[in-house]
Amino acid sequence: METKTKPLSKSRNAATTSKKEVKDKLTAAAKSTPVSRETVKTETKEQQTEPVKEVVNLDDRIQKFEKLRGLANNRELLVGKLNELTKFNYNHDGSSQFTLRDSNGLEFKTTNTNFIHLVTSKLQETLESRKQEIEARILDFEL
Repeated sequence: METKTKPLSKSRNAATTSKKEVKDKLTAAAKSTPVSRETVKTETKEQQTEPVKEVVNLDDRIQKFEKLRGLANNRELLVGKLNELTKFNYNHDGSSQFTLRDSNGLEFKTTNTNFIHLVTSKLQETLESRKQEIEARILDFEL
């Protein structure tokens, strides 16, 4: 029994040789470029610096808190009005009257249920969108 081995192809040897040559060249280039200590020290100092915290004035912080409180109060008022409107929409028996009155005493009255339904639904949409807007402002608020 005789075992025969294939001779290695020239292209494979050439590829291996070229890889070795590239590796040697890169190593030589890396050894020839000097590394200064200043560069290393600068990089480590930049990495170690901590972000500077802003000093907040007490009056500014109180003012921001008051703004947040105002937004929370507006939200509570809107929620109360939405609850009242919802109760009205589900509890009226169709005998509702819609009245608008200005400061001069001029008045508009109607008992048309379709008109009242249109006005109340539009009012509810407006209140809900305003409520969502205020809630987004509260969530994004920074003290």
